[in-house]
Amino acid sequence: MDSWVFVTADKKMSWQPILANDIDLINRLADSVHKTLPERPEVFLDKITLFPDGCRKLVWNGVLEGYGISHPWRLNQIPPLDSFLGSLPESAECIYLHDVAISPRTRGKQASSFYLDYIKGLAKRSNIRYLACVSVYGTDVLWSRYGFGIVKSSSLEEKLSTYGSTAKYMVCDLSSGDK
Repeated sequence: MDSWVFVTADKKMSWQPILANDIDLINRLADSVHKTLPERPEVFLDKITLFPDGCRKLVWNGVLEGYGISHPWRLNQIPPLDSFLGSLPESAECIYLHDVAISPRTRGKQASSFYLDYIKGLAKRSNIRYLACVSVYGTDVLWSRYGFGIVKSSSLEEKLSTYGSTAKYMVCDLSSGDK
């Protein structure tokens, strides 16, 4: 599915494929949303190039208002922040949600839930049972509404610490009901 549209009470928004020329806008939004977790534009481009199906931009009235970047990965492993993947694992166990960022003026319009529905469908079509993410800034409450649960493991602590003091590794089991 290349893009899809959902309509809010006031405006029309769409999730569309991210193009290479969107990187600067995505990076500006990322820097404004994640002030303490900067990543280089080239790191975003690496992930987008490796798995374009999992990477989408949110457009509202012709303006980029959000993005979602995800890729196949290994369960209970966290890709280092601001690092190139280079390649994807041959036998991925999850789709890792690297980042979902929505501009402040677009929050509360259910845009994230539409992106997650798309990613859940993509995972199921790819025979991948899990979604995983690192929640930051206390967003674990939001992720739990989408079926994610916190996974505590001493083996994850060192990598989680690079994501900040509020970081939590979370997993959603897609086989345990329609979440």
